[in-house]
This record gives sequence, structure tokens and C-alpha cells, in this order.
Amino acid sequence: MNYRFQNLLGAPYRGGNAVVTQNTNLISPVGNRVSVTDLVKSQTLTLPIQSSSNIRHIAASPDGVFLLTVDDNNRCLFINLPRRVVLHRITFKYPVNALKFSPNGKYIAVAAGKLLQIWKSPGFKREVFGFEMVRTFADCNDKILAIDWDNESKYLIVGSKDLTGRFFCVDKIKGSYKKPFLFLGHRDSVVGCFFGVAKKSNRVDKAFTIARDGFIFSWGYSGNDGNHDFGDEGLEDDEPPSPGTPEKDGEGGEGSVKKRKDFDGKESSFGEVEGYLNGGKWELLRKDCFMQAPAKLTACDYHRGLDLVVVGFSNGVFGLYQMPDFVCIHLLSISREKITTAVFNDLGNWLTFGCAKLGQLLVWEWRSESYILKQQGHYFDVNTLAYSPDSQLLATGADDNKVKVWTVSSGFCFVTFTEHTNAITALHFMANNHCLLSASLDGTVRAWDLLRYRNFRTFTTPSSRQFVSLAADQSGEVICAGTLDSFEIFVWSMKTGRLLDVLSGHEGPVHGLMFSPTNAILASSSWDKTVRLWDVFEGKGAVETFPHTHDVLTVTYRPDGKQLACSTLDGQIHFWDPIDGLLMYTIEGHRDIAGGRLMTDRRSAANSSSGKCFTTLCYSADGSYILAGGSSRYICMYDVADQVLLRRFQITHNLSLDGVLDFLNSKNMTEAGPLDLIDDDNSDTEEGIDKQTRGNMGYNLPGSMPNRGRAVIRTKCLKIAPTGRSFSAATTEGVLVYSIDESFIFDPTDLDIDVTPEAIDAALNEDQPSRALILSLRLNEDTLIKKCIFSVSPVDVPAVASSIPYRYLQRLIEALADLLESCPHLEFVLRWCQELCKVHGNSIQQNSRNLLPALKSLQKAIIRIHQDLADTCASNEYMLRYLCSVSNNK
Repeated sequence: MNYRFQNLLGAPYRGGNAVVTQNTNLISPVGNRVSVTDLVKSQTLTLPIQSSSNIRHIAASPDGVFLLTVDDNNRCLFINLPRRVVLHRITFKYPVNALKFSPNGKYIAVAAGKLLQIWKSPGFKREVFGFEMVRTFADCNDKILAIDWDNESKYLIVGSKDLTGRFFCVDKIKGSYKKPFLFLGHRDSVVGCFFGVAKKSNRVDKAFTIARDGFIFSWGYSGNDGNHDFGDEGLEDDEPPSPGTPEKDGEGGEGSVKKRKDFDGKESSFGEVEGYLNGGKWELLRKDCFMQAPAKLTACDYHRGLDLVVVGFSNGVFGLYQMPDFVCIHLLSISREKITTAVFNDLGNWLTFGCAKLGQLLVWEWRSESYILKQQGHYFDVNTLAYSPDSQLLATGADDNKVKVWTVSSGFCFVTFTEHTNAITALHFMANNHCLLSASLDGTVRAWDLLRYRNFRTFTTPSSRQFVSLAADQSGEVICAGTLDSFEIFVWSMKTGRLLDVLSGHEGPVHGLMFSPTNAILASSSWDKTVRLWDVFEGKGAVETFPHTHDVLTVTYRPDGKQLACSTLDGQIHFWDPIDGLLMYTIEGHRDIAGGRLMTDRRSAANSSSGKCFTTLCYSADGSYILAGGSSRYICMYDVADQVLLRRFQITHNLSLDGVLDFLNSKNMTEAGPLDLIDDDNSDTEEGIDKQTRGNMGYNLPGSMPNRGRAVIRTKCLKIAPTGRSFSAATTEGVLVYSIDESFIFDPTDLDIDVTPEAIDAALNEDQPSRALILSLRLNEDTLIKKCIFSVSPVDVPAVASSIPYRYLQRLIEALADLLESCPHLEFVLRWCQELCKVHGNSIQQNSRNLLPALKSLQKAIIRIHQDLADTCASNEYMLRYLCSVSNNK
């Protein structure tokens, strides 16, 4: 019941800029969420924090503790990364195109439209409004695209769309206000600007400005002469300005410095100072071209320590150059799509690239030319999911014709199968854990070997059919697939690959197919308003037909095979007894799943009939509750016995998606339709998150989609892990993984005044491990249970195991499974498992249905450890033989 959001799979990157903190933590925006990848441990997690819309820019503090995210609605979140909580919120008045923490972490530079704002960074303490604006520069004539600080947090260099770079002194300079120095000569927007430092003094002595047309300008600083005025001489002796360069006389102004109201300057270090860069002269040293025309430069970064520049282009090419001599170290192509982010890590040995259109994220070590990370999400929506029997793997199939297999614990995809030529519609793991089946609209069912990563069997039909459902019996000998066009069910032999039978009888597409877990009865659901049971092995024809009043959308068996659930088009869930053929229960769910109005809907959400039905169902591991999802932002959890709604999960709060809001704002409706769907954007096609991502791929063609491809929130597939500890949902946002948070859950009915942590410690001090363990199980606090398990000596394990009452067995097995995953005392924990099985074997067998989730978790942990040990021993086999032979010879 206590499921919480854990991770987001299927989409490692969706646009925006990535950042690297503490040299090995890669932070990337994924829609309206933030994903953090540990590049050393090869693990990824998604923060349980959502922005109001797709995240446009992120910035991390130098120590990696704080994170700033700004979304398309200009709403900013200030996040504590270790605690994963939002500390402060702020909304900017203008679109934010760049933001960056100062090196000392005290200030934040924000490019809000044409304005450069300096904010005081909030801290840990709770304040009504933690942000404090310190200074605003209004000198730019168009929006600012890039920001960089110097090492001492005193100077800023910014690049703007008005073809110029500008040098700002954050502190007020003694005397009258002086206009910022202009770096001129560019022929396109300045998308990157960086300070370079001298090796000995670690102070700024050069600067680089990078234009979107593929030119990099190197600027040198020539010391303090005290007489140089910032905006007056510029580039007169260096190079004539290119055509279209704005006049320098109009830059800045007396009123361009804005103070916060009632700001007296006492709380800030900003004062009137004479800085080390205030009196010198900047001059153009050289101008180089990356020679990638007509491609545009879309991403760049500079590493001060190594003096390296990395650039990415709209044709998928990236280059690595040694500055200031402009020596090309690498020039390679990632793909044919635009690179939307390129960034160094702290040491400069790893390069991170992101391609938003492909959902691709790469980390590349340029010295050894090897990949540290290579992840790519699905290009289109995920249609179907399947858990492996041990719950360690999750397979996904999507409209991009690909099957991907993910490791649930790490969140990484380790293999992608691309042989299908049309959308994947169904997946199924075989019982041996090493074989995966996939059905597709291309008319094939393919079997994949997860040990050798190859397609070892392909099942086809005499004439081409489109498959939309898939099932395999418990023995793995028979494969069945339902069709979309001929309304038939095809049956193949797994061993030979031959077509054994064709089951006819349905009069509509067969969208639901599942074998009974306990016998060889096949259940199928169709849009012809029936559920049919087939005896595939014994005789032909349907065994029984369950009629309904509306189209049946999906069907699923309870894990013990004694109940059948199906959902219909009117929003009801029907529960049947497959043995007696009787209708057991009915749940009216159309009001529970209803909600969300599309931009193009003529009716309100309450009066709309679309989407008020469940398209996917899944029983829990013990069969006591059922999860249901459909074309809505909700996933509903029902108690089967009482037919009541237990919980509703809202899968997203992302306003960039359609169907999230129940009530649309009437001020956004115009005579030409909704304001959000009118394409009046005259800006450059290379800018903005919306232009980076997959939203507008082919949808602008006439008649292709009514709302210009604006994604609609929906759940296409739900699956609960066999262990029952987590479930996954294939949604528009990606694959959302929810798991049970077991940090502290207790049962108040099992407590009395004597069950306290102090009583447990007293029992341990009195050398009563059995009593202490039972008390900790009653209190049900995870840390105390594990403490009591380790307090038992190995000799006493059989006696203590026999004293555990059956009612606490499940909790103890769960604790042992958790210990196997994390603790090094392998033999001790396995000894506990062995003794529990010896003593309580009969009761475990009789109550296997209730204990099944805990036992599956234990089995998963044992299998994983066995595989790790087997791999370690196999890789060191000859070394072990050599050591044994050497000891024998002595």
C-alpha cells in the first residue's frame, strides 16, 4: 500500500542543460523531473520533486549541495540534493536562458530575458523569501544566452543574442558608472563565453566568446594602465566590426543599475572597489572557425584547468580543441541530430553530451576514447512492460520498434533489440528468466536470448497479421498471440517454431491474452464484448464465453488462478470465477479515473466521456488488490474483496502535457482556438526546450494531429513486480517505478506499553536474543530488527528461529532479503534462511500465497549474490587453481 515514486526509466534526458557535480554525479533534466546518475557506481535515481512544466535550465552549487531548476513557466525551485527536498521557490518575470552559481556559492547570476540579475543564494535556514536580489544589469539589447564567472566571483562575462559579449564588474566601481566592455565582431548570437586564467596567479588573463555560426574569438587582457575606458575604444585597432554589429554608443545608460528597494548594502559584500580587471585593456588575439557550416553551434563548454573547449553542432558532430592555439584533438559524430548539451566534469577527463530529440545521454573519456555512460531512451511512447520472474529486470517495448531491457536496481538499460520493423505491442518473460518474447505490428513474434543477446526464434503466420497481445504457458512450450486485423489467436510451439493451431471465434481485435497460472486454460478478451476461455492442449474451440455489455479492453488472472478480472469501455472492472463461470464482483471506476481536459476539448472534464475507462489492469502479488490505469493522469488501486478505492496515484503534475488540468483558463481561449496551440513563434528554430525535444517532430503537417502533437498524459501498461515490492507504469512521461518505502512502518494493533526500543535494548543486555527479536518484530522498525538478528550468535540461530511465531515470519524474511542485498555477512544470513525453512517449512508451504512476495524478494537476493559469486570465481578460476597447486607442491 505504501508505494512511493522511486525512479523514472525509459528517458534519461529530454532537453535542457546537464551539469556534473563532485566530478562523478551527472544531473540531467527529464521532462519536469531531475535525474541524478552516479557515474562510478553506475546507478541512476530520479528526485521525487516535480516542476510545474518541462525544465529549461539547471545549475548546481560548487559544493554540489544545492540545485536550481527553472522550467518553461519561469518557475524556479531551490533544491537540497542530499535530502531531496525543495527549500525555496521563486518565479522570474522573464524567460530564463542561463543561470550559474558564483564559484564561492554566495551568489546566483540569472539571465532573465535581456536582464542580468545577481541574486543572493539562499541557505539552509528557513525564510519567508530566501532569494534576495542584489543587482540588475540592463545593458543588453536582446536576450542573454550565456554566463560565466571569474574565479573570485567579482566579474561576469555574458553572451547575448544581439551579437555581442559583455564584461561586467559585479561590484560598483569607484567614480561614475562605466558602460560594460563590449566584445564585438560576431556575426551571429553569442552562445558561449568563458574566462581563461593564468596558470601561476589563477587570475583572469584571457576570455573566449563562441558564436552560433561556428566562430571562436580569443581575447587577451593587457594589464592595468589605469586610463582605459571600457566602452569607448573597443576594437578600433584590432579588427573592423562585421556588418550588422550594433553601435557601441547606445549601449548601457545611467539608469541601467537597479537597486532593490530599501537595500542599504550592509548585508552584501558589494561595495565600491577597484578590482584587478577594472583598468586594463582587452584586445582580440585571434579568430578561428570550426568549419562545420551550414550546421549551427548548439552547445559548448570550456575547462579552465586544461584550457580545452568542447563544442557540439546541430548535425550531431562534436569537437574538442586545445586553446589558445586552437588545436583539434577530436572531431567525431554522435548522431545526425542536434547536440543540445555538452559539458566537462571537474577534472576535465570526461565529456557529457545530450541529444534531446533522441533522448540520448553519453559520457565519454576523451583520453582513452571510451564510453563511461551510454544511455538512450525510447524515441516514442512506451507501449508495454514486462518484469522478469526474479524482479531484477524490466523490459520495455515502444512505438520506435525497439525492445529495451533495464536493470531495475540501477535504472540502466543494458541491451536494446532493434530487429522489429513496427511498433512493439506486447512483451512476456519466460519462467527461466533468460528468454524474452515480444509481439509487434510487423506480423512477427520474436524470442530473445538474454545471455547471448540475440534473436533465436521468430514466429510468423502464413499471411501477414498485426499482433497486439501475447501469452505463454507456464511450461514455456506454447506461445499464443492475438491479432488486430483477423481477430484470431495463433498458437506456436516454442521448441520447433511451427504454427500449431489457429483459434477463431472472436469478432473484434483480441487485445487481452493470458494463460492461467495454475492450468493450461487461455483467457482472451476482445472488442466484441466477450471474454473467452480456451483449452489449448485438449480440444479446439472455446471452453466458455463470458458476455459483457460493452467492449472488453483487457483481461488478467489473479496469481492463484482462481479469479479473472477484465475492464470494459464503460469504466467498469468485472471479476469472474473462471472455474464456476460466475460474476463475483463489479467495480464502477469511471468516476475514479475521470479527470483532465484537453486543449481541444469542447466539453468540460466532468461532461466528457473520453478516457473514462481502464485500458490496463494488474493484480498485486498476493491478489488482494488490483491496479488500473488508462487515458488519464491517475492510476487507481482497488481492494478486490471490498471493491473500494484504496488510493489514487497522480502520475504527473507537468503542465507541458495535455490532460493534466481539470479546468482550462478562459483567458487563453481566442477566436482562433487555444492560445497554447497557435504557432506564433517567430524566434530562431534552434532555441528553447520545445524546439529541442520530440514534441513537434512531424505533427505540423496539415491534418496530422489536432493539437500540434502536444503530448496527452496516459498510462498504457501497468505491471507489478513478482516480489510485490514495486510496480511500474508505462506513461507519456516514461516508465515510472513506484516501490514500497520500508524505512519505518509499524502496526499499532500489535503494540502495548511494554514494546519500546528501551525494552529491546534491555533484553539484549540480559542476553535474551529471542525475546529481543520478537519485540523488535512487534515494533516493526527495520533498524531494530536487523540489530537483533546480528545479536544472535551462529550457534543459537536454530533455537531462536524455532521460537519465532508464524505471524512475524513474513517481516523476518523481508528483513533477511534486505540484509542479503546490502550486508557482507553472507554465510550468517544464509544460515538464518536455512533454519527458518527447516523449522517453518510446512507453514510456509500452506500459506505460500501470503508469503509469496517476501519469498520472491529473498529468492531475488540469493540469485543475484549467486551470480556475482559465480562470475567472480569463473573469472579467477585459473588463479585459484595455481594457488592450490603451489600450496600442494610446498
